[in-house]
Amino acid sequence: MICWEWRWPLSRSRPPGLICETLMRWFPSLQASHPGLWDDAASQPHAETVAALIARRRSSARPRLGQALSILHAESGGGSACLLELEALRAAPGLLARHGLRFVASPLHADILLITGYGCHNLTSAIHQAWEAMPGPRWAIAVGDGAAEGNPLHGSYASTGTMEDIPLDLVIPGSPPAADTILSGLRALVAANADPA
Repeated sequence: MICWEWRWPLSRSRPPGLICETLMRWFPSLQASHPGLWDDAASQPHAETVAALIARRRSSARPRLGQALSILHAESGGGSACLLELEALRAAPGLLARHGLRFVASPLHADILLITGYGCHNLTSAIHQAWEAMPGPRWAIAVGDGAAEGNPLHGSYASTGTMEDIPLDLVIPGSPPAADTILSGLRALVAANADPA
C-alpha cells in the first residue's frame, strides 16, 4: 500500500478516512495524558482573572471583540515544552471551537497574540512585526515562564529576554503550563470579552 503522504503532492486523491482513523487512534492517548482538557470544571477560568481582564479592558477603553476570538501563535525560541502543551490543546478535536476560540495563520485576522518561548533576536523582530500588523483591539498573552520573565541568558548575543515592547494582558505561568491551564486562561479572556461594558 502506498502512503498518501508520499502521493499527496503528486495527486490530490487521499484514501477516505485515513486522517480520521489516525486521529482516533491517537485521541485516547491524548485524553489520557491531558484529562483536564475534557473536564469543563477543571478548565474554568478563575473569577479574579476574569475581573482583572474586564477592568483592564474598561480602563483602556477597548471595544469588545467579536464573539469568536482568533489566536495567532508566535514562538520566540526556547525549549518547545510550552509549544508541545499548546499543540496538545490544538489537537483536541472541536475543543477550542466549543469555547469560541480558533487559531489563524495571519496577523491580519488575529485578535490575540499568543507568545511562547524565551525571545531570540531574530524571532522577536518577527513577533513585533506580527503585533504591529494586528488590527485593534488586540490582546497579548504570554504562555510559560520563559515568555513572561525571559531567558536566564538574557543579554547574551542570541537572546533579548522578555517582550518589553508588547504590553502583555495575561500571563499564563508554568514551565510549561499544562494544556488545561492554557485553556483556562483563554476562557478567562473569552469571559472578559463577553462582559457587556
